[in-house]
Amino acid sequence: MIASAAEHLRLSDFDYDLPEPLIAQEPCPHRDGSRLMVLDRRSGALDHRVFSDLEYLLVPGDLLVLNDTKVYPCRLSAKKPGGGKAEIFLLSQRGTGLWDALVKGNGAGKRLTVSAGIEAEIVGAGANGVRTVRFHGTDDIRKMLPELGRIPLPPYIRRAPADADQERYQTVYASREGAVAAPTAGLHFTRELLQRLTATGIEFATITLHVGPGTFQPVRVDKIAGHRMLPERYSISEETAARINRARTEGRRVIAVGTTSVRTIETAADDDGVINPGGGSSELFIYPGYRFKATDGIITNFHLPKSTLLMLVSAFAGRENVLSAYRTAAERKYRFYSYGDAMVIL
Repeated sequence: MIASAAEHLRLSDFDYDLPEPLIAQEPCPHRDGSRLMVLDRRSGALDHRVFSDLEYLLVPGDLLVLNDTKVYPCRLSAKKPGGGKAEIFLLSQRGTGLWDALVKGNGAGKRLTVSAGIEAEIVGAGANGVRTVRFHGTDDIRKMLPELGRIPLPPYIRRAPADADQERYQTVYASREGAVAAPTAGLHFTRELLQRLTATGIEFATITLHVGPGTFQPVRVDKIAGHRMLPERYSISEETAARINRARTEGRRVIAVGTTSVRTIETAADDDGVINPGGGSSELFIYPGYRFKATDGIITNFHLPKSTLLMLVSAFAGRENVLSAYRTAAERKYRFYSYGDAMVIL
């Protein structure tokens, strides 16, 4: 799947300079009012639009693949036995009352107070800083999250979550709860834009990939081929698989909304690009040299330097094209990362 020349790519090959003021701290006042950079993946040519112009950039018959995962309020404030502050970042449920979580600065055996009568006991430690936490005082902490939990904004958003984030850090089509981060390319869509696209002959299909910490895990090796992605759960319905396969058979473009949609359909595709319905865990790491099997276009945001997301986009459009586009975006003061502006690669 990966060409041999790509085996020598280094982490520094995916670095770029970004002034900190360009890291978006707030969402655009209107979802579809974000700026949109258009990148021609063959020539590297750029155009500059706004996201609502997407309806003029797509053609009837294009199929957009949306990730319908929903972010859940997985950040819990807690108190240490001595009264100090702690935070529990829930990742995934292991069993009744038992969760994998990130807990700052706490070892096995400690009990943290989450709320009156509810405690979290750290019962084990795993790789990459993950702790196993057992909850006491409630049969199902998930039912308590709407009351006790907070939306998990990324760490580069240097402010406390606001009430508006409950809605804005969620796509308008989110329906399947289970993500610890939003599939941010989808944040730009409004219901009205989706309706306009449908009216012009654009089709849609939904997949689910519950975004986990693996998407944002730093690459800690110099030669990127040695990096391993953490697994993320995905599912593709028979209806979605049939829609994608029909579009491909008919020669219509399959455009993934977000890197999570790319990874899902590429995980589920066989060598001929046929999508197999079902589910499982994706550990697919896409970097330059990867041969795309089912993706003809990508709608995405601007990603962190040295990130696996930037590597995926570089695999699709060419590293030099992408880094040149990012330099132009910085010069033109595009807004970067989760609440930032968007790019469409066609």
